[in-house]
Amino acid sequence: MFLAIDQFNQKHLLQTKHPRKELLEIFSATNATKIYQDDKSGQSYHAGYLIQGFWLTLYKVSEFRGQTY
Repeated sequence: MFLAIDQFNQKHLLQTKHPRKELLEIFSATNATKIYQDDKSGQSYHAGYLIQGFWLTLYKVSEFRGQTY
């Protein structure tokens, strides 16, 4: 499961393992350009997609399991 947030703070909860495909369906688009960001060490990494003028940053959502004490 992924969460996509655009530059206007609109959120899209994606239920599949393939976020690009689902985003293309949501926006009725056929093309998505990868967005890259730099981390503190200067390395670039894939952070999301540009689709029809929307800059979508992806976040992977996972279940939280805390330790019991």
